[in-house]
Amino acid sequence: MSKALPKRSENYSEWYNELVKRADLAENSAVRGCMVIKPYGYSIWEKMQRALDDMFKETGHENAYFPLFVPKSLFEAEEKNAEGFAKECAIVTHYRLKNDPNKPGKLMVDPDAKLEEELIVRPTSEAIIWNTYRNWIQSHRDLPLLINQWANVVRWEMRTRLFLRTAEFLWQEGHTAHSTEKEAIAETEQMLEVYATFAEEFMAVPVVRGRKTANERFAGAEETYCIEAMMQDGKALQAGTSHFLGQNFAKAFDVKFTNKENQLEHVWGTSWGVSTRLMGALIMAHSDDEGLILPPKLAPIQVVIVPIFKGEEQLAQISEVILPIVKELKKKGVSVKFDTSDKQSPGFKFAEYELKGVPVRLAIGARDLANGTVEIARRDTKVKATYQIDSVVETVTNLLEEIQANIYQKALNFRAENSHKVDSWDEFVKTLDEKAGFISAHWDGTPETEEKIKELTKATIRCIPLDAVEEEGKCILTGNPSGKRVVFARAY
Repeated sequence: MSKALPKRSENYSEWYNELVKRADLAENSAVRGCMVIKPYGYSIWEKMQRALDDMFKETGHENAYFPLFVPKSLFEAEEKNAEGFAKECAIVTHYRLKNDPNKPGKLMVDPDAKLEEELIVRPTSEAIIWNTYRNWIQSHRDLPLLINQWANVVRWEMRTRLFLRTAEFLWQEGHTAHSTEKEAIAETEQMLEVYATFAEEFMAVPVVRGRKTANERFAGAEETYCIEAMMQDGKALQAGTSHFLGQNFAKAFDVKFTNKENQLEHVWGTSWGVSTRLMGALIMAHSDDEGLILPPKLAPIQVVIVPIFKGEEQLAQISEVILPIVKELKKKGVSVKFDTSDKQSPGFKFAEYELKGVPVRLAIGARDLANGTVEIARRDTKVKATYQIDSVVETVTNLLEEIQANIYQKALNFRAENSHKVDSWDEFVKTLDEKAGFISAHWDGTPETEEKIKELTKATIRCIPLDAVEEEGKCILTGNPSGKRVVFARAY
């Protein structure tokens, strides 16, 4: 048995890093700042993809794929976007290597193979996509254009952490074009709600829906909407963003259409995305000192059955009873693993499946078989109970629903317990340092004050909640008038 995980309460960062590796989700690669997503981790990402992709298609979107490389001139076309991502760009300058005459067996860049125009490895795809849309859109009949792509992007991050921040990561990015401002804003809000629904119903992570301040807005957007989740150390994690781009990219790439009145005008745009960062959110929002706690809807193995046997004969007797149950559960769409391997002891298997966050575990031995019973253990509460074998299918399917709801409720309660209203600077600083979590406070609406608070406390305005009510108050730092509260937190 490997040694225990670091305690979550003692070193959250070390606990997270170790859990990602020990649960076989991902590991660091030979490329600095990049990760290898291992099969178990990738299978969770696939379930996320599948659910999100269905939701995108239900809202009328189609998938396409665009190039990894963006010509530098295209990337520069929308100035704010180019400026916002400039420091994170990887650039291709040459297209060939050759043998190094001074170092036998080594290669060097061929100076004669310099590209006429440098290529940016996409940090985001607005530039290449909007340049393409110019050829796809001529008339109002071509709108709305609702496209999504599943892809990888590169942002040359200096400080990296598996899933949360890596130089290359996987994501989806939606890019849509519309004939009116109203329709584009409705799309932006709709996709935010798709993300929020996914986070809450599949990931079991409650989120705050809100708008970003001008300082935190996506480069090139008129408005950025976001969902913010609270991790178990009280820090915030931005779990998804949806951007209303106005006509900024349409003007930069000259994307026009003929409207119903036969007049030429620029289209209105949106973009929206979530990434493998959601894997980090899933781990940090629910897991404990024994390992992962996965919501059943995203667990690669929802139920594991561990037979306790001596010899082939006992295993055959157990299998005869268990295999029909496995078949019935699979018919109901439940993913089941019947672990008949004799390479590890049942105790080792129990610990391993606990580490991997399998929601439900069944154990059955010769005595259980004689009694017509089976032991069922929940991963979320660690409660174990004995059930009649003939009730297993119904019990397990009900339990999976119950576990999904319980994990969400636990996270919701945690957020409620760690959300605080404050009205003074001293109270704000004290709460940040002693309690962490989300802080609802007044802000005077200026970028200068926002920046000063960040500089003094490392806390940022996570969002202006969409459900924030008008409320007269005074900014916690300047004392200037404020019309509504915003959410502050330290964040990943």
